[in-house]
Amino acid sequence: MKTKLSLQQKLLQKLSPQQIQVIKLLEIPTLQLEQRIKKELEENPVLELEGDENYSEDDEQAPELRSDEDKDNEEFSVEDYIPDDEIPSYRLNANNYSPDDKQVDVPYSVGDTFHEFLYEQVGMVMLDERNRMLADYIIGNIDEDGYLRRDLLSISDDLAFTQNMDVSEEELSKVLDIIQEFDPPGVGARDLQECLLLQLHRKKHDYQHIAVAIISDAFEEFTKKHYDKIVRRLGIEDDDLKQAIDLILKLNPKPGSSYSNPLNKSNQHIVPDFILDNIDGELQLSLNQRNMPELRINDSYLDMLRALAQRRNGHNRNTKEALTFVKQKLDSAKWFIDAIRQRQHTLLVTMSEIIDLQKEYFMDGDETKLKPMILKDIAERTNLDISTISRVSNSKYIQTHFGIYPLKYFFSEAMQKDTGEEVSTREIKKILKDCIDNEDKKHPLTDERLTEILKEKSYNIARRTVAKYREQLDIPVARLRKEL
Repeated sequence: MKTKLSLQQKLLQKLSPQQIQVIKLLEIPTLQLEQRIKKELEENPVLELEGDENYSEDDEQAPELRSDEDKDNEEFSVEDYIPDDEIPSYRLNANNYSPDDKQVDVPYSVGDTFHEFLYEQVGMVMLDERNRMLADYIIGNIDEDGYLRRDLLSISDDLAFTQNMDVSEEELSKVLDIIQEFDPPGVGARDLQECLLLQLHRKKHDYQHIAVAIISDAFEEFTKKHYDKIVRRLGIEDDDLKQAIDLILKLNPKPGSSYSNPLNKSNQHIVPDFILDNIDGELQLSLNQRNMPELRINDSYLDMLRALAQRRNGHNRNTKEALTFVKQKLDSAKWFIDAIRQRQHTLLVTMSEIIDLQKEYFMDGDETKLKPMILKDIAERTNLDISTISRVSNSKYIQTHFGIYPLKYFFSEAMQKDTGEEVSTREIKKILKDCIDNEDKKHPLTDERLTEILKEKSYNIARRTVAKYREQLDIPVARLRKEL
């Protein structure tokens, strides 16, 4: 086999580490950017916050370059850093306690979780050790909505493998019946139908028996709102049906959510990336710099780099490794600061063009004034790539005088009216929503009728397009919007 050498020329496009860093910083929102900066400050000792002073003015040498003798003579105590004549000693002592006083830590309640609430109720029921263990195991399989999503046969198999317990489905069913008597009503149900029935059995209402009959015998018709079939099957009057359905609609389909502890509640906070102010008819845009620290490079490490470079002729291995380490950290710090600045510039340029294009909308927040706008339009105005505009608009929010909105909200496709005018699909969706909000709920508007109404307003769109916009607005079909 002959060896053969060949020369091949290729043209490749590769992103530099700096470009990759800019891209990653560009797509994260302000809240995550704060965390990213804190992480970089922890990992890179060269970076520091603007205004921080790590060393005193008399300290001309970095700690790594001090002699061993100097290190041995160092004393790390508070008195060395506080002049005697600056703070009187009496201001550093608290004399408002007696010798008998002791510091007492006052406990505070963090609240019980939903499952802990159920476990507490198990302790209030007279159960033997075996049934108590089964009850705890079943509660452990109940989800946060209050449902038991697993069948009893699977739980029986798990108990056989993990606890070496031979438990039948009938035995588990008896324990589950006890749990279903716990609060909140409906807990331990295996489906929505059982959950509603458990709650109805605890209700004392004149139309309770009719509501139970609807859920038990006509549940499918109820979910599809086939009220005429329910009337014929159960042989009841329309008024009785209305009263029973009103009772059913007041039930909680997720009983676990009714046990809400404010101490355990997690809220998602939205931190706007942009702030837009309308001052005397002039729109002023600014980046949200709250809790955004100013970064700089520690001068001590620059001095250290110069000192190490002067000692490089000694060919000391430790000195060479230290020089490489400091050089890498300095370069990384410079790249990170430049990436933050480039991110801010790109965000401002992009958002400024969006505001300029949608100026009429941002003046008063009227949705009908939103113009058709896609990513390509902003990319052409900013001379940036579409992928860059997509990263800027992803997970970013702007605070205006009429609310906080995600940047994606302002992008919409264009639709041409019969008059030739191009309008935003947002305007068509608003008309659809207004029509559905004002419809007769006993005879809701079908998609065909909505199409006719839009055509009367010069919006010539197909019925399937109307259905698509309706689904995007999370509005059900006409049959499911029907009310008695």
